[in-house]
Amino acid sequence: MSDTQETSVFSSKQAARIAETIEAEIAGGAYFGAALSIRLRGESVFETAFGSRAPGQAALEFDDVFRVLSLTKLFTNVLVLQCIGRGTLSFNTPVVEIIPEFLGEDRFRAAKKDLVTIAHLLNHTAGLPVTPTPLPYERLGSLPDVIGAICGMDVVSTPGEDLIYSPAVNHALLGEIVRRVHGASRFGDVLTRELIEPLRLTSTQLGNPGGRDVVPLIANFGSVAWLKADDIEILNEVVDGDNELPWVGITTSVADVMKLAEGLRRAGLGEADPIIPSAVLDKATRNTTGDQPNDLLRRVAEGRGWEIRPGYLGLGFPLAGEGTAPNMFGTLTSPRTYGAFGAGSSLVWVDPERQLSFACLTSGVMAEDANILRFQRLSDMAVAGLEGSR
Repeated sequence: MSDTQETSVFSSKQAARIAETIEAEIAGGAYFGAALSIRLRGESVFETAFGSRAPGQAALEFDDVFRVLSLTKLFTNVLVLQCIGRGTLSFNTPVVEIIPEFLGEDRFRAAKKDLVTIAHLLNHTAGLPVTPTPLPYERLGSLPDVIGAICGMDVVSTPGEDLIYSPAVNHALLGEIVRRVHGASRFGDVLTRELIEPLRLTSTQLGNPGGRDVVPLIANFGSVAWLKADDIEILNEVVDGDNELPWVGITTSVADVMKLAEGLRRAGLGEADPIIPSAVLDKATRNTTGDQPNDLLRRVAEGRGWEIRPGYLGLGFPLAGEGTAPNMFGTLTSPRTYGAFGAGSSLVWVDPERQLSFACLTSGVMAEDANILRFQRLSDMAVAGLEGSR
């Protein structure tokens, strides 16, 4: 970091602008509410909630609990990276070494499945179908049922070649791998022991076993290309109770998401007893997918006539990368900024160069193109709020 970055402060005027922007977007109906946290070198510089939980409902509180959708993958990835640091897994561990039945019973249909590794799952190049079809929604909360369905699926492209974003399959496998490596009866037990308790994540659970009052998922968009309102809102039922979905099933608060982000930021500084070793984090936050686009986000970009940007996927982390194409991490963050996001609603990132962390959970799930532009704007405003101390 430069001397200016080490002594930078966050502009109070910019904080007010961020608040005004969010309030205007909520007033305009883009979404219902937002809980936002920004930290600079570990110190809170912005911590506010806006709007409501849903139309006609109570005001959104900063400590409210959300279903964070694919931001869940960040929690699962950190558990995998912990195992790599401890030597119980490696990036090149074949999936079949931990889940032998993944190979399937038909040796002709099993072609190439033995090539799929942990790294392929982490950077979405495993070549697997994206969802465990034909498993119905009511069985998605049973991880054994999901794994059984996945083991009967074929590889659709050569592992390691194509970036095919996996909304569910890859992280169902990663969650099961973590469970087996730890010898636990449930993935949620590992999550609690290795992340929730050490980081004191007081609002975080897998599913919603206590029946807490969670901010409802409500689609705030019309019919769009591949995602329908029902695809979002059914998760109010699926991500509940004792259900285990290591790809989409976390319920948590923005404060807890920031605790996880800060644990990763401190790990990158080489602090003692890190959440994951700094060497593992350094490896995981380098682009491993070259110039290949994220196929899911490419469809969004094509629909809007945007520049098609590379996917910039590390080993478990999407990265900010280069350029000025629309990007939730913004265009001002440093290229190795890393984090996670959930469809139309949630975002977290850490800029290791600036030591800036950002977490935002929102109510009212937006269409993904609008969501990308919304978070790009807020991310850029957060970085632009840094100024040298006087």
